[in-house]
Amino acid sequence: MDNFSLGNKKGLIDRSYIIAEIGQAHDGSLGTAHAYIDAVAETGVDAIKFQTHIASAESTRHEKFRVKVFPQDETRYDYWKRMEFKPEHWRQLAEHAKSVGLDFLSTPFSTQAVELLESLNVPAFKVGSGDTNNAELIEALIETGKPILLSSGMSSYDELDSVVGKIKLAGSPLAIFQCTTSYPCTPEEVGYNVINELRERYRCPVGLSDHSGFIYPSLAAVTLGARLLEVHTVFSKQCFGPDTKSSVSLSELKNLVEGVRFIERGLAANIDKGVAAESRLETKQLFSRSAFYTGALSAGKVLERSDFAMKKPGGGVSYEEALALVGKTLNVDKSFDDFLELGDFR
Repeated sequence: MDNFSLGNKKGLIDRSYIIAEIGQAHDGSLGTAHAYIDAVAETGVDAIKFQTHIASAESTRHEKFRVKVFPQDETRYDYWKRMEFKPEHWRQLAEHAKSVGLDFLSTPFSTQAVELLESLNVPAFKVGSGDTNNAELIEALIETGKPILLSSGMSSYDELDSVVGKIKLAGSPLAIFQCTTSYPCTPEEVGYNVINELRERYRCPVGLSDHSGFIYPSLAAVTLGARLLEVHTVFSKQCFGPDTKSSVSLSELKNLVEGVRFIERGLAANIDKGVAAESRLETKQLFSRSAFYTGALSAGKVLERSDFAMKKPGGGVSYEEALALVGKTLNVDKSFDDFLELGDFR
C-alpha cells in the first residue's frame, strides 16, 4: 500500500484519496462540467471523476436501462450520445482540472474510451461495477500500465479472484472498491465488513465507492481502513437526475473531506494514557474532590461522617482517608468549608 501511487499522491497509509464522482451530473453540458471542476476544487478532494461514453462503442438500441428517464432521449443510446464530449473537450476538462490542483479521472466504458483517456495521460483508470468482468476492457487497461481502480459492486468473490489475478499477474497497480450497486444505497447495504475482507483477500489498497447520498459511510470507512473514497457529487440535492439521491451536495462534500482529514489525524496519533494523564494533573486537581468540613467544629470534637463532604477542588484528603479519620478527635478549631487535613486529629 505504501508503494501505491495515484496522481501526485504516493502511499495511502495515513491519508485517504478522495474522488468526487460527477458522472453524468453535467447532463451533457460542457459548461456545466467545467463549472463542476471549479466548484469541486474548493472542497479539498484529491480528484474529480467523470465518465467517458462513446455511444457507438458502448451501446445499442436494445439497451433498456433507464429508458425515458430523460424526456428528450428516445432511447438509452440517444442518452449516451448526448453525454459524449469531443476529444478536444475532454482535453480541455483535463487541463482545467490540473490547473486547479485536481487529478482528472474518468471511467472508460469502451476500449475506444480507454484510448481517448490514455491520450490525455490520466493518472489511473476506474472500472465501473458493470465492467469488472469485461475482459476486453480489462486487457486494454492492463496494456496502459496505469493503476486500475476496480469496483466490485456486482461481482462475486470467484469473479473478483479471476480479474484480480489477471491484473496482478500483469503487474498493474491495483486498488479495489467495496461498492453496492443500489441507487441510493441503504445503510444496511453499505457493506462495511467487506472492506477488511477485500484487504485481507487481495492485499492491495481498498476503498469505498458510496451511493448512499450521505457522508457517513465514507467517514466510517476511513476508520475501518479504507484508503480511497469515491462519492457521487451534485451542486445540490435539488438538481434533476437519476443519481441525485445517491449523491452528496458540494457543501456536504466539503464536510466529508474535513471529517476524513480530522479522523486521519486522530488515527495517526498513538495516545499513551499514562503520559496523557500525567500532563493533565493540574486540570485533574481542579475537577477532583477533597474532604471539606460541613460546618464549624471546635477542638475536642469527635469526627462524625456527617462532619465532612467531598467537594472541589482536589488535592486534599481523599474520601478513603477521611473515612479513616471518623471517630478521631480534633485538636484544632475548624470553620465551614475548611480543608480537612490529616494533622487536624490526635
